[in-house]
Amino acid sequence: MHTKSKGLLYAAMTAAMIAGAPPAVADSGDPIRKLTLISRAQAANPSQFQAAELIAQSWRQLGLDIEVQGMPRPQQSDAVWYNRDTWDLTMWQMAGRPERSDPDELIYNLFHSTTRDSGYNFVGYVNEEYDHVAEQQRVTADRDERKVLIDRLQDIVNEDQVYAFLVHPLQTFAFDKTVWDASTVVEQPGLGIKNFWTFSSIEPLGDQKDMILNSSDELNAINPFYISGATDSWITELIWDRMMRIGPTGLAEPWAAETVEWADDAQSVTVTLRDGMTWHDGEPVTAEDVVFSFTAPVDYAPMYKPFVDGIANMEVIDDRTVRFDLSEPNAAFETSTLAKVNLAPKHVWEPLLANLSEGENAESIREDQRIGSGPFKFNRWATQQEVVLDANEDHWATPKMDRWILRIVLNVEATLGMLRSGELNFLSDYTGDPELLIEAAEADGDLEVVESVDIGFQYLAFNLRRPPFDDAAFRRALSAAINRELIRKAAYNGFAVTANSVVSPALSFWHKDGIAEELETGIDVAKSILDEAGYVVEDGALHYPAGQVEQFAN
Repeated sequence: MHTKSKGLLYAAMTAAMIAGAPPAVADSGDPIRKLTLISRAQAANPSQFQAAELIAQSWRQLGLDIEVQGMPRPQQSDAVWYNRDTWDLTMWQMAGRPERSDPDELIYNLFHSTTRDSGYNFVGYVNEEYDHVAEQQRVTADRDERKVLIDRLQDIVNEDQVYAFLVHPLQTFAFDKTVWDASTVVEQPGLGIKNFWTFSSIEPLGDQKDMILNSSDELNAINPFYISGATDSWITELIWDRMMRIGPTGLAEPWAAETVEWADDAQSVTVTLRDGMTWHDGEPVTAEDVVFSFTAPVDYAPMYKPFVDGIANMEVIDDRTVRFDLSEPNAAFETSTLAKVNLAPKHVWEPLLANLSEGENAESIREDQRIGSGPFKFNRWATQQEVVLDANEDHWATPKMDRWILRIVLNVEATLGMLRSGELNFLSDYTGDPELLIEAAEADGDLEVVESVDIGFQYLAFNLRRPPFDDAAFRRALSAAINRELIRKAAYNGFAVTANSVVSPALSFWHKDGIAEELETGIDVAKSILDEAGYVVEDGALHYPAGQVEQFAN
């Protein structure tokens, strides 16, 4: 009896101790290192920087140690694009460009595994199903059937949360309506009024015939074989012609090409140049230049290579005519190739490419004179200050303005002040509070403000080459923790729509309805995803699942 009583007492004491003890912590791996989220500097892009800060605040609730690091765009580009194994997280944007009116450019190039090493797939995504469907949509001629494939691709990206999509901004532009004829300003869906057609056709009302516009970004390069940034691309598309252009309706239409004729089998297309075209140095534009422009990217221009990969052969028919033979039908060939690739003079670029050192490509080349055939000629580039282009009087579509002058203004407040003072007469890049711009226009009376939903989008990129971002569950959790509605209201003052797709709502046919709502969000949702995937919080810090070692300890 005595022994039994002692046993019962011991059991009761043990049970009481267990009941009062803290819950046992599941086995865990190493603590996740401090993570750095790169963003544009606050003064240059306050919306992006504030969005980054809001994201970091949410992620700290998950037990992550997050540092937001603002930097100028050239340094950000160098850190992310050219050092693909060394960063964790970055704020990024895909700018609206006319050729992105067809979803192929973004759908294919951002996520196809062939662009992983040096192309647009800088996050390092690899998914065999995605590759297959992306390839299939290119060869599907029926629009409705292709739509089904585009929807599936949007679903795959959503399932894997390759990016954390944030918003499609409402772009805000303004121009001085006492300087420019408002009826000649062209608004292009998804691009707004900052577009090729406005720049080539806008008409001055008086003696001021120079367009003075702005960029909040410094330029990386002015190079026909290098997609070096959104602002850089405004310039390249004015200096260098393309066989086709994306028109104001969003459809490809002949430009440098006088005619574009498809064969019945849809696997070859014959293109004839306009008669009398010349380069800015006076040399004629020929079919040999066309072949060179579409051949050079294969070996020398990695960012343009995906746009010419589908060309099996090119044949010069005569001085002005080239036939493109495709390896298979390509539903996006006009938009993603003929309206994308810049025509570059063979007599200028062939020797430059031949003199490249081992390991270099066309992106390494910095010309003193940029020779194109487009409606504007290169005049000068004062680094970090301005770029000046002159109207090309010998072009068949001679601009009505005399000069196109781009001022580099990194501070948003300074930009608005320059617009109000008349130092700018066309606001082409505004990253500040749209309400302040609208108020300024109402007070001034000379300014007209135009808004439109962007084809492009703002997003956060995960580096899938580096754990823990190689884990789709971890990415889904982090994406779920982001309060996009708060970002839309606080960082963009409501001038945006929340995003969860590479295809903008501005492309109403191709955008998958309801995909933004398919992403379940909230801190509790994020914690649940992490818990199910084996991540553990110890002493307030998030740890890898059991057995996983931190490979990039600080």
